[in-house]
Amino acid sequence: MGLLDGKIALITGASRGIGRAIALKFAQEGADIAFTYLSNKAAADETVAQIQALGRKVVAYSSDAGSFDKAHELVGAVQAEFGRIDILVNNAGITRDTLLMRMDESQWDAVLNSNLKSAFNFTHAVVPIMARQRSGSIISMSSVVGVAGNAGQCNYAASKAGIIALSTSVAKEMGARNIRANCIAPGFIDTDMTSSLPEELRKEWAKTIPLRRAGKAEEVANVALFLASDLSSYVTGQVIHCCGGMSY
Repeated sequence: MGLLDGKIALITGASRGIGRAIALKFAQEGADIAFTYLSNKAAADETVAQIQALGRKVVAYSSDAGSFDKAHELVGAVQAEFGRIDILVNNAGITRDTLLMRMDESQWDAVLNSNLKSAFNFTHAVVPIMARQRSGSIISMSSVVGVAGNAGQCNYAASKAGIIALSTSVAKEMGARNIRANCIAPGFIDTDMTSSLPEELRKEWAKTIPLRRAGKAEEVANVALFLASDLSSYVTGQVIHCCGGMSY
């Protein structure tokens, strides 16, 4: 038996990276998967094929997670297709890094819209469904940057700090309906986003991490599996760091 047998998971931004790793991990543990992607259909199709190979039902939806109306329409479509939604993973996000003095309004708005507003949109749409079910787990991707800040990432840090505040507040509001809300704060994870960085910079970052290496997307997915499953049935309103110790 899998830890998520019979569960339906909706994951935003799962065509690659951490989102894909979570989708595959959940499918391996018995969940059927709905996920969103913005524009990379080839990557989304690859994720679909990998999940189908595991024998699980999967549907990919092209959607702008930052749109309130489109998020609600998509959640309605997922409920109609799958019958229920047990797990929501708010993973969609972007970066537009630059120093504050060089940052323009569009760079700020794009990151806050894609990262924080998308988490609000999907949480707002899913909570009524979970409330009627009287159960649900909402997992949102924050970051160690959302806890400690980082030069050149004021917009990203603000969005990820907002996700923590959103999640802890939802945990307090919805606990009576058996809906749990938690965050994961990844550190330096080896993904497409970080692989584009110069090798020397990657090595220097690794030296600052107690475990002396970048994390793997699968390691973040393992934390998400814990939060999605009944193993964490008494865990809500928490931020779990998956960072190799770099935040301490």
